[in-house]
Amino acid sequence: MQSSDRAGLLYALAGFCTLSIGDAIIKGMAGAWPAPAMAATRYVVGTALLAFLLARSEGIGALRLPRDRLQWLRGVAISCSAIGMFLAVWIMPLAEATTIAFTQPIITAVLATIFLRERARTSTWIATAVAFGGVIIVLRPSFDTQGFAVLFPLMGAIGMAVTIIANRKVTGRASILAMQYYMSVTAMLFLFVATVVMHVAGPNNFRVTAPDWTIIARCAFIGLSATLAQWLIFMGTVKAGAGTVAPMTYGQLLMATGLGWTFFGDRPDVTALLGAVIIIGAGLYLWYEGRVRAEPAIPRPD
Repeated sequence: MQSSDRAGLLYALAGFCTLSIGDAIIKGMAGAWPAPAMAATRYVVGTALLAFLLARSEGIGALRLPRDRLQWLRGVAISCSAIGMFLAVWIMPLAEATTIAFTQPIITAVLATIFLRERARTSTWIATAVAFGGVIIVLRPSFDTQGFAVLFPLMGAIGMAVTIIANRKVTGRASILAMQYYMSVTAMLFLFVATVVMHVAGPNNFRVTAPDWTIIARCAFIGLSATLAQWLIFMGTVKAGAGTVAPMTYGQLLMATGLGWTFFGDRPDVTALLGAVIIIGAGLYLWYEGRVRAEPAIPRPD
């Protein structure tokens, strides 16, 4: 393995593990403030940082809001993903919520066949069926006690999958930094609206009250850590390639399991572990099939 590949794998692994640290902090704030308000605060911090970097790189004019509808779709989709995961880690063990979120590559592959007209492969449908079998195994015990609320991690996964599909559609329409800023600022605005609507028309636990300063501080830290995580993952992709670093995403699950067990007493049972193995296996199978098809044929010597 080349040194650049090793560095890329380490960058990506660090990035995915950093995401789990943010999720653990979110879990520790369960019920302390409404999820939309927390997510909005997280994006305020991320947007402020990205705005500073973009203005410094491309000038103040680059900070205008995008007119492209797909840029707004990216912001709405990532907002729904954030709210879904906030609620998911509040009501479920951290490892289980993270496990369900790993259906995102499968959902992305299915959406790509529908909206990007990518050719549907047999491996995609096999992985989809197997992964959702794993989802049922993981969710079944929690469904008896939590009801349909256990679908929040699927909301997070679907939101992220839609974001990725929209990312592919807008590739090349702006610089990478501008694309990150557009997604962050549109997500921030949508979450502000969602916070106000849920405060006025939602249940009592969505009413926004003046938070303790520690809540704001932790939301700010989550915003900074998420921005750092995305940068680490991006650097890993640059150094080693997206296909090479893709399996490192499962380091996030190992980190989530360790943090959940250590700080919240969420010891995974055999059923949850079985479901996780099935979902991860489906994702790795889909990744492997894609890598094999992408490799150029090596001509045989005459």
